[in-house]
Amino acid sequence: MTPTHTSQQPQYVLALDQGTSSSRAILFDHAGNVVRIAQREFRQYYPHPGHVEHDPYEIWQSQLAVAHEVLADAGVSSTQIRAIGITNQRETTVLWDRKTGEPVGRALVWQDRRTAPMCEDLQAAGHGATFQQKTGLIIDAYFSGTKLRWMLDNYEGARERAERGELAFGTVDSWLIWQLTDGTRHVTDVSNASRTLLFNIHDFRWDDELLGLLDIPRSLLPDVVPSSGEVALTAARLFGTGIPIAGIAGDQQAATFGQACLSPGMAKNTYGTGCFILMNTGDKPVTSQNRLLTTIGWQIGQNTQYCLEGGVFMGGATIQWLRDGLKLIHSAPEVDPLARQCEDTGGVVLVPAFAGLGAPHWDPFARGTIVGITRGTGGPHIARAALESIALQSVDVLDAMQKDAGISLAELRVDGGASRSDLLMQMQADLLGTPVVRPRVTETTALGAAYLAGLATGYWTDPEEITRQWQVEQRFEPKLSADARAHRLARWHRAVDRARDWAREDDTNARAH
Repeated sequence: MTPTHTSQQPQYVLALDQGTSSSRAILFDHAGNVVRIAQREFRQYYPHPGHVEHDPYEIWQSQLAVAHEVLADAGVSSTQIRAIGITNQRETTVLWDRKTGEPVGRALVWQDRRTAPMCEDLQAAGHGATFQQKTGLIIDAYFSGTKLRWMLDNYEGARERAERGELAFGTVDSWLIWQLTDGTRHVTDVSNASRTLLFNIHDFRWDDELLGLLDIPRSLLPDVVPSSGEVALTAARLFGTGIPIAGIAGDQQAATFGQACLSPGMAKNTYGTGCFILMNTGDKPVTSQNRLLTTIGWQIGQNTQYCLEGGVFMGGATIQWLRDGLKLIHSAPEVDPLARQCEDTGGVVLVPAFAGLGAPHWDPFARGTIVGITRGTGGPHIARAALESIALQSVDVLDAMQKDAGISLAELRVDGGASRSDLLMQMQADLLGTPVVRPRVTETTALGAAYLAGLATGYWTDPEEITRQWQVEQRFEPKLSADARAHRLARWHRAVDRARDWAREDDTNARAH
């Protein structure tokens, strides 16, 4: 499938990084360096409290636009692209017509909480253990399965059309590949499939029992392929030639691969819209006893790597709230100078449970809370508390992860936009009590997708070459005493207790009406 290339032309891999708030295209060279980046934000829709939606066409059009832009800016032709790797916001759910490619409605974003009551009903019916055993996941509104069920039940005519085989479901990777191939390929990779509540991570199949419990027709589902391997060529009309699509991974699995966390016990935290922490547990899934997720990391050939994962819903989004909601800052980089105006939070604790709490609490009814405010509290204290909240949520996940895996973390590798904050990274090291390491290339999500695609097409030879390319940019050592760390964590957990279960009464009233 791979097109021939002239040896005189430099060769690159193109990563399409489709995120929650923007679509990006990044061009990588053979050394794993960023050659050029193009980025375009797209609109977020919040039709009701707890509802978050995207327009699937906006996702596709923004992604195609930045792909063209990055090639034009770099002066690179499509014949110089050895492969495309795709990485995507996971769990976001798209439903479309197989003939026309027309979306049935807006995509339901991973942050969307509208199916929380449905998840409670499934738990109450005793299905939690079945889902966890087969999928490694906890029943939660976060995942795609209940979102898809909601779409079938609420978008007009959707269930009838689905029963007739007229509709296709996919996470964002599937939607993009459908568009890139003019509807000739309906696929997803194992890492994205493992986030749907519908996929058995032990036998690598869509599970009939789970499909039955959620009343989802099998005809909707994409074919499941390895994370690294040539699955399609792009339609020639898009770039002038067909380019192999050869790498697919959900954003957090891609970041783990891009961070070269290729051995059991290695872990990374991506500070994006949310924070996502993954620990490589090797070729066997580890069942969590601490309400973490067991997920497929990636599959290369017959080799599958599993991870433990914990997600913090509000990471960088907490800083966006300071900017857009409170108007404390005009841009995200201003948060560090503002927070540095005070030495500590003055006793203020912010629990940013705006969309519920993720791992290890899993409380969809928790809501954002600020405690400890006095007349002396000002913007700098709130800003510092916001940064601390990102680190504290991550500590909760990493503590649970180390217990599950029976491994003491030697270091935490970090990436994502907010990892550029030296203040936040030092807070993370202090509150975790473990060194935090930021690599030279922090675009690790896109880099992981590029690596998976490049391995499939021979651009890189093997994973060891990837490990050799990973380089440290800065290392943050813990400076906080054990007693001070314990005090901060205890105060944090008291604040979390106050945020928990807050919206349950509102939900009960809504259901009554």
